[in-house]
Amino acid sequence: MANSDLPVLIYTTFPQLEDARRVGDALVAARLAACVNIFPGMISIFEWKGAREEASEVAMLIKTRGSLTEEVLAEVKRLHPYELPALLVLPTEGGSAEYCGWIMGQTAGPPSP
Repeated sequence: MANSDLPVLIYTTFPQLEDARRVGDALVAARLAACVNIFPGMISIFEWKGAREEASEVAMLIKTRGSLTEEVLAEVKRLHPYELPALLVLPTEGGSAEYCGWIMGQTAGPPSP
């Protein structure tokens, strides 16, 4: 498997569970992600535009293939409600061959009719 076809995880956060579900559903439906994991109930403390902020957020891990990274990032940015969404690409180094194969299969292109 070429490096660009290894699975990657993309981390992002959302202000509301509904936003995360909407974006996650769109990514899976478009076969840009094999799966998304949504973690509600996170508290974030950060500085934004010179002010200290604390916010309830929802974290998401997007499971996709490396060769789709730029397309996934662009689609998340397009659909995201934040002005500057957190988007971090986390490469993988191994894992279950069967699970990695499933990610590759789910992101291989449009589903068969």
